[in-house]
Amino acid sequence: MTDYAALARLGVATVHEAAGRTGVVDMALTQVVRGSRVAGPARTALCAPGDNTMVHALIAHANRGDVLVLTSVEPAPVALIGDLLATQAQVRGVAGILVDGAVRDVDELEELGLPVWARFVRAQGATKGEVGELDVPVVVGGAEIRPGDLVVLDCDGAVAVPRERIPEVLPRALEREERERVMRERYAAGELSYDLQGLREAVEG
Repeated sequence: MTDYAALARLGVATVHEAAGRTGVVDMALTQVVRGSRVAGPARTALCAPGDNTMVHALIAHANRGDVLVLTSVEPAPVALIGDLLATQAQVRGVAGILVDGAVRDVDELEELGLPVWARFVRAQGATKGEVGELDVPVVVGGAEIRPGDLVVLDCDGAVAVPRERIPEVLPRALEREERERVMRERYAAGELSYDLQGLREAVEG
């Protein structure tokens, strides 16, 4: 069983490094709930342009611990999520939401406390009635995300890891965390990365 709590604690940067510096969602994201950290299996909604019908459908089928990944065939600054949909997602036990589009009701979302990351913040609402697709591979910020893939989100943004690589990446991330703990102690004691990583010799000879 995947230890999603550990992956959330390890965070985006450490998981990204442990995965071979792959999978970063390469776009600016607004972290609606400051300090939030999430890791979980992806559930995806591919919406029609400007329409959030499939967001409603995905929330209706979501499981506890899922990370919802919402995008469109033409991502645009149109709100796919507001406080009413987020309330439903929270009741369903959703761990977090990544929105390749816009959110609105940001004050209410922050008060609700469900972790949400969004490409845009806009008041413009989505239409309803156009059917898209659920649980299909999507590309968000250059990263392919398939249903069941690991998605980690924190203040640094988001990273996706193919589900079959999770057993390999988690121990590597834990090892990196320990190495960094040791290095942090040495730096706090006055040692320099310039020396410990051989950079002084490379620069100064």
